[in-house]
Amino acid sequence: MGFFASKKGIVLVGAVIGLIAAFLQFMGNPPNMGVCVACFERDIAGALGFHRAAVVQYLRPEIMGFVLGSMVAALMAKEFSPRGGSAPTIRFFLGMFAMIGALVFLGCPWRTLLRLAGGDGNAIFGFLGLVVGTMIGGQFIKNGFSLGRAHKGHKASGWVFPAFMFALLLLAIFTPKFGANAIFESVKGPGAMHAPMWLSIGAGLLIGGLAQRSRFCTMGAIRDVFVARDFHLISGVVSLLIFAFIANFALGQFNPGFDGQPIAHTNSLWNFLGMILAGAAFVMAGGCPGRQLILAGEGDSDAAVFVMGMIMGAGVAHNFMLASSPKGITPYAPYAVVIGLVFVLAIGFAMRTKFKFD
Repeated sequence: MGFFASKKGIVLVGAVIGLIAAFLQFMGNPPNMGVCVACFERDIAGALGFHRAAVVQYLRPEIMGFVLGSMVAALMAKEFSPRGGSAPTIRFFLGMFAMIGALVFLGCPWRTLLRLAGGDGNAIFGFLGLVVGTMIGGQFIKNGFSLGRAHKGHKASGWVFPAFMFALLLLAIFTPKFGANAIFESVKGPGAMHAPMWLSIGAGLLIGGLAQRSRFCTMGAIRDVFVARDFHLISGVVSLLIFAFIANFALGQFNPGFDGQPIAHTNSLWNFLGMILAGAAFVMAGGCPGRQLILAGEGDSDAAVFVMGMIMGAGVAHNFMLASSPKGITPYAPYAVVIGLVFVLAIGFAMRTKFKFD
């Protein structure tokens, strides 16, 4: 890993992600959503017709770039390692509930930081939820929680998900017509807001490569602080927040307050609870949604299953009216969050090897 394994390296990676995210917003991506893995996977789900929320449908090339950039970096470093087979069904449902929690809040851990860097006070409650969710997941890990060991797989198994992402990227670039109901694209709303295609692809590839070399992970950073008192990864997260704030301020994108924030709502309780669910699911699955994409690019099919669970969760969230909007949460969202929390807690207790909490 060389330089990127150092403190300076992880700080640099965080700074680059923060600056790129703010610049992508300036160039057309939705406000406070320069890079949001959950939101972008939700848009991809819509583009593929998994949900019919017309304002959030777009094949976001940044997501494909993360996976392919990670794959290239892993191949160059001889770290591409097909593996998997560790509780795939549970990982799928953890991904699904993580997405539901994120869409109740309206953002992944990366967007939580970007919303803070843009002045959105509502993200404070989302971040606190992530911390509590991480503590819950971290406590289970300290008590022996594990989804089992991944096993070395056939080389072909590691190529399937990157190949799928490459196919989606080709669809995004060439926009072939398969009829009226194949690939959907928003004409208004967040799905219609995007930076130029090649800029998005380049940004995704760069972030994917850097994140693979540095092991950048927001949830892993918070987990390491509480579980191992390790502050290496958190320095990169803090760097992301600081440099995104600097860039937003310089570009006139910093708007402090709670009311009227872009693609956000002010229900503090469910911002908090939604991200507790998401945070716990991310930690128990082994990383934030960005990290899961990076791992999938390295050949980890378990991470790929989690990502597919998130994409399916986006479809479920919108089809069953669970996803929030700037107007607030839906009447059904609290039930979904509670069900998700019950699932996470049940899995956490059932799959631990110790029976005393510190």
